[in-house]
Amino acid sequence: MGLDLSADFALRNQIMVRLAHLRDQSGGTVTRDQLTNFEINGERRRLIDASRGIWNPRDLNATLSIVSSPTGPYDDRQVDRGFFLYAYRAGSTDGDNRKLRQAIGLGAPLILLHKLEAGVFVPIFPVFAIAHDDTARQFMIALDESLRFIEHPQNLSEPVKRYAEQVTRRRLHQEVFRGSVIRAYQTRCAVCRLQHGELLDAAHIVPDSEEAGLPLVSNGLSLCKIHHAAYDQNLLGIRPDRVVQINKALLAETDGPMLKYGLQQMHGATISLPRRKVEQPSAKALEWRYEQFKAG
Repeated sequence: MGLDLSADFALRNQIMVRLAHLRDQSGGTVTRDQLTNFEINGERRRLIDASRGIWNPRDLNATLSIVSSPTGPYDDRQVDRGFFLYAYRAGSTDGDNRKLRQAIGLGAPLILLHKLEAGVFVPIFPVFAIAHDDTARQFMIALDESLRFIEHPQNLSEPVKRYAEQVTRRRLHQEVFRGSVIRAYQTRCAVCRLQHGELLDAAHIVPDSEEAGLPLVSNGLSLCKIHHAAYDQNLLGIRPDRVVQINKALLAETDGPMLKYGLQQMHGATISLPRRKVEQPSAKALEWRYEQFKAG
């Protein structure tokens, strides 16, 4: 028998607050070891099943977490309506799937663990199971609480569909992009080498508003918040040969240690790079963005 509903939801909230802290420390990702040896209220608590994609703790009334892997055996995918379809576990419609169906009626918040690579996940939460289809053997997952109460999610009006897609882009695509980029740069700023994940962002080289602005690690840079802001405002540029350039007017200013050490002394520095060549910044993307810096 599970906890009473108020205690169940209180525990979920405590777990998610703690998980957010772990995620932010690393810049957006958590490991299987962290999820397996998770500590809450002084006790060890598992947040992921040892081998299956749905984790149903015995003392909770519904599923706690679901794993989605782009290379996994099940047909998990984001759909164009802005919702995420999660496949039933193989076998009957009961088993692990029963507690995930219970999450719909209870409105229980869940954790979606998007697998990046073996043992590494981007946690997205809270998400909510809002519908199931026994024939298609899949659940519909709302990636934000604001999407929970939309009527007829299978047949959305265009304005609602656009809203749902924007929310999904923010909650899923941007979180996965951030986690992937910061992990590739070993949780450090490419410019100043700062290693505090909670102070790092994943900056697009070619903005995602452009056709070429794809959410690929090679179109991203791990930057601390000051260097990200300077990069976005074309106060800091990165040449195609990966050398940092600071805006000439900014170089001439006198304004204390933050300007001097945070920006001016970065002029001429070479950025750090991911170990894997495929994850290193695209020279073509850097060239395009550097032209924007020079024009600005």
